[in-house]
Amino acid sequence: MTQLESARKGIITTEMKAVAESEFLSPELIRDEIVKGRLLITANPLHKNLKPIAIGREVRCKINANIGNSALLSNLDEEIGKLTNCVKYGADAVMDLSSGGQISQIREAILTNSPIPLGTVPVYEALAIAGDPMLLSEDVILNVIENQARQGVDFMTIHCGLLKRHMPLACKRLTRIVSRGGSIVARWMAHHGKENPFYTRFDDILDICRKYDVSLSLGDGLRPGSQFDASDEAQFSELEVLGELTLEAWDKGVQVMIEGPGHVPFDQIEMNMKKEEELCHGAPFYVLGPIVTDIAPGYDHITAAIGATMAGFHGASMLCYVTPREHLGLPDAEDVRNGIIAFKIAAHAVDIAKKRPKARERDDAMSKARYEFNWKKQFELSLDPERAREFYAKGHTEKRDEDEAFCTMCGPDFCALKNSSLIDK
Repeated sequence: MTQLESARKGIITTEMKAVAESEFLSPELIRDEIVKGRLLITANPLHKNLKPIAIGREVRCKINANIGNSALLSNLDEEIGKLTNCVKYGADAVMDLSSGGQISQIREAILTNSPIPLGTVPVYEALAIAGDPMLLSEDVILNVIENQARQGVDFMTIHCGLLKRHMPLACKRLTRIVSRGGSIVARWMAHHGKENPFYTRFDDILDICRKYDVSLSLGDGLRPGSQFDASDEAQFSELEVLGELTLEAWDKGVQVMIEGPGHVPFDQIEMNMKKEEELCHGAPFYVLGPIVTDIAPGYDHITAAIGATMAGFHGASMLCYVTPREHLGLPDAEDVRNGIIAFKIAAHAVDIAKKRPKARERDDAMSKARYEFNWKKQFELSLDPERAREFYAKGHTEKRDEDEAFCTMCGPDFCALKNSSLIDK
């Protein structure tokens, strides 16, 4: 049985117990949220060294990191290096978006080395096999999905909500279709004059996912790629279809989350979160950013983390990171690091604001360590201890004792914490 089918029978699985313990919640709450469709545990039994996670409104806000090669850049060793950074810096899940060579080998290596859930976008490998978007076939798509599930992939993005009737709406946009998978499907439909194969064969896809307990991430092929296109008819028309397909997936015992925008002005984020909850029946929302301005190439991990914090506070369950290289090129290991840390900050801010169990304990411990000038403890509590030590060391021209009760921001005479500590003495 899938996690959803088990929960419906009142069974508390090993995975439910594990995530309940990590979230400081009861296993019964986890089970009941799965039954409602408001929470999923993405855990393919064939992913052997997996530490399962829960994605939903009642648990900690999660972050996903995208890695993967392209036809122009990257290799297996580099992708494993990116994965190492994902695990090291605290990504909750990782997606392999490889579209170049060695796709299956890279995925196998990631699965072997990854204790966190792995997601994929099967249309990328299907396209690599077909060699031309116009030569994609339903059989190739279904074979790729089954092969990836058999390898141990935990969740898959399926662009099943973008339909022929949405094409005229997309053509009215400033940036049309910015989803890589969505654009491939759209070109295929336009060329063949047929409906989206991920939609017409959705029942077959569900059968595969149920067999391997693969969770579906219903992809937003029409996510806005600019502030101009945000919250338009194309975006919400696709979202309505995803809501209908969510019910079909649940009927077959398959867990579902919904992918969301994209580029969205800050003042529209709350509305977008509420719209998804309404149209998709409370299924967990997995958002890319959102990116709140279009003019900061090289800094889009910041523009996206701003939007992600707002999205998480208003109900998004998982945040897909954006790296500084967004819109510019394939991220390297350092970009992965910077993207993860930016989104760990966003997700943690959400957990504090939503008063998740024990969310603020680390912050209070950090504040105590700062007041006590316990530099070693401050580094240990940091999201990125190496970067904190690096910046501390760069602030001094001489080797300094980490027990000193000041930093170079104020110096020994003007340190506010030092001076305030002397008030009672």
